[in-house]
Amino acid sequence: MKSFRPLIIGLPLLLAGCSTLSDLSWSSFSPFHWFGESRKVSDQGVGDITAATPMTQSALEKALGGDYRLRGGMETRDGDIVSVYQALSKGQVKLTVYGPSSGRVAEVAVADDAIESAWGVKIGTPFSAVFQKAYGACHKGSGEDREAVVCQAPQSGHVSYVFKGIWHGPESLMPADDQLQTWQVSKIIWRASATR
Repeated sequence: MKSFRPLIIGLPLLLAGCSTLSDLSWSSFSPFHWFGESRKVSDQGVGDITAATPMTQSALEKALGGDYRLRGGMETRDGDIVSVYQALSKGQVKLTVYGPSSGRVAEVAVADDAIESAWGVKIGTPFSAVFQKAYGACHKGSGEDREAVVCQAPQSGHVSYVFKGIWHGPESLMPADDQLQTWQVSKIIWRASATR
């Protein structure tokens, strides 16, 4: 019994200390989490987030397995009001989920470097590792991505990559292929509706 006494005294202190860590994910202590397959962006969605996932905080928290802290809001996109949920880790936005408030997930923007596409592309991957040229696959970004180049993944009409880099030319023009070679993926976007 003596050997259990320090554990009994220390357990409440340990639990009290852990409860103050806002980014602590209890699911990360699960052996299934340690050895499970990592979350990927594919034709179907981002990990367990798919086109069938309701646009609610509880559904998204379940799909994300408690790995992130969620905060929700509204945004105007193309003249429509949409619901937005940001998934945060250590105070940084890692995923942004968009969709109609009474509907299902329409889009997920991934900025987490721990999540890669099913074809091995992740945050920081250079343009040259995915494309030889921009023609036919890429276009100039708009909105918050106006300084970027957005390219459709060769393998999927649901997935696109947002590339950013140094460009001293006019904002309305896209850099030449030789300049794009060193640009890197800054975001991976999955859309429920295929763009091709």
